[in-house]
Amino acid sequence: MNLQLDALRQAYRNGETTPRQLLLALREKAAALNPDYHLFIHLLSIEELEPYLAALDGRDLDSLPLYGVPFAIKDNIDLAGIATTAACPAFAYVPQRSATIVEQLLALGAIPLGKTNLDQFATGLNGSRSPYGACPNSVLKEYPSGGSSAGSSLAVALGVASFALGTDTAGSGRVPAALNNLVGLKASKGLISTAGVLPACRTLDCVTTFTATAREASQLLALTAKPDPRDEYSRPNPAWNDGSAFGAPRPFRFGVPRAQDLEFFGCDEGPPLFAAAVERLKALGGEAVELDLSPFLEAARLLYDGPWVAERYSVAGELMEQNPDAVLPVIRAVLAKAPAVTGVQTFRAQYRLQALKAVCDEALENLDCVLTPTIGRPVTLAELVAEPVLRNSEMGYYTNFMNLLDYAAVAVPTAFMSNGLPWGVTLFGRVFTDQYLLSVADALQRQQQTALPTPANTARNDRARLVVCGAHLQGLALNWQLTQRGGRLLETTFSSPDYRLHALAGGPPLRPGMVRVKDSGVAIAVEVWELPSSELGSFLTGIPAPLGLGKVQLADGRWESGFICEPYGLEGAVDISHLGGWRTYLKTLNT
Repeated sequence: MNLQLDALRQAYRNGETTPRQLLLALREKAAALNPDYHLFIHLLSIEELEPYLAALDGRDLDSLPLYGVPFAIKDNIDLAGIATTAACPAFAYVPQRSATIVEQLLALGAIPLGKTNLDQFATGLNGSRSPYGACPNSVLKEYPSGGSSAGSSLAVALGVASFALGTDTAGSGRVPAALNNLVGLKASKGLISTAGVLPACRTLDCVTTFTATAREASQLLALTAKPDPRDEYSRPNPAWNDGSAFGAPRPFRFGVPRAQDLEFFGCDEGPPLFAAAVERLKALGGEAVELDLSPFLEAARLLYDGPWVAERYSVAGELMEQNPDAVLPVIRAVLAKAPAVTGVQTFRAQYRLQALKAVCDEALENLDCVLTPTIGRPVTLAELVAEPVLRNSEMGYYTNFMNLLDYAAVAVPTAFMSNGLPWGVTLFGRVFTDQYLLSVADALQRQQQTALPTPANTARNDRARLVVCGAHLQGLALNWQLTQRGGRLLETTFSSPDYRLHALAGGPPLRPGMVRVKDSGVAIAVEVWELPSSELGSFLTGIPAPLGLGKVQLADGRWESGFICEPYGLEGAVDISHLGGWRTYLKTLNT
């Protein structure tokens, strides 16, 4: 059965199955897969499933957005009454309360199938560092699933869950997605609560979702991105990043790493696959802009070479000291240097990270997103056994910097390698642009999967577009009000031929009024600017009557926010429509 959210909902509506029938069948399937894939540490028993199934009895399908949706939970995220192990039996505890994200999903009607396998203490990007067994890839078993959210990715890829929860500190929600043909959303830090999540690095951790499509990831984010009093790192989701921001992207600018920054670790297929992904974004209306990735990569090296390894040690360190054999040797090796980290080293690393973030933020300022490979080269399980730390490090080349720099990211599948292994890219961007990134990811998927629905909305991010026709035009008297707020000129164009332009009475400065009319309209020369959405409110409150912001139609049919004039403001105004624009009018005053 198709387990995607919309398809499953339709199946329930049509009476093709019930949550009880489906979950019991999926449990049986998962139990059959587990000996080979080790995807579940704890698969809920029929008795443990029953309370969740019973909670749906008598409930209306339309009253619960996730009615009967099966999901899996990474075993560093609490499910009340079920042991949380973090893939370390000696560390296990039984929580009395579920993690906030789990409570949210249960309240929405979703049903947990079980707790999934992971790299121990979420330390690893490959899925082989677990006493419960290494997780092989869902397509080619000689390759790893990727980690640390290994079992969660397999639960979706192997068709036993509609979606799964993972976590991501260094790439654990993106690398497994890339290797298993899934969408892996690492939302902005704090959007999804981490209360009830065993930390890897408390200041960096994010809860992630694995889904088949970007559209589903968007739906889940819209349902769960809410402030949580239980989580001191929780942050409210800005209005520009709510569910309505998901849509079809209009022309955009995306960063592409310089050739010298791209690293494929000897993989011959990676470069042409990435080049093809760049061309696909261009076909969607994207303009590629070369990006110096070196400061991002320097930030990435701080994660394991800097003091943040001590933050990981704060979770597992006491157990390592008391019972070293309870922690896998490779994890002990990664954390071994943590006790020697000093406060001075920690502050110096924080200072360096802040300096790098300033550089990286500036590089992203005029971009809508950045495109990179998700991994440089897939490695085999045998290669991981031979060189576990080196090969794991290579897998994090494009992922380790994301949370340190406070960016949003989504991994999306785009191709298959010649051996059949999935391959994909990552889209990342400024904090709180999650729904926009998912929109671009969705457009990439719809290029190849025509059955996916086209969004009705236009995608939004943290930048607002504004049509100006008068004193705010580039170089004119009030243009500083845009540039001072970080505004950027996008294009010079015309309105649709439905407007009249008037020189309003009063001033200085002289101002025009543009009014939409039914008859005798003309096209007016305008500029389209972009400014941070956070600055739009202060700009709006400074606009004097009779002007205001409304919707203006452009020559190509688009509707954008722009200056409009109240009809009463035309008293004493001079109709200058025949001149076609404000600049032409100003020239007549000087002749």
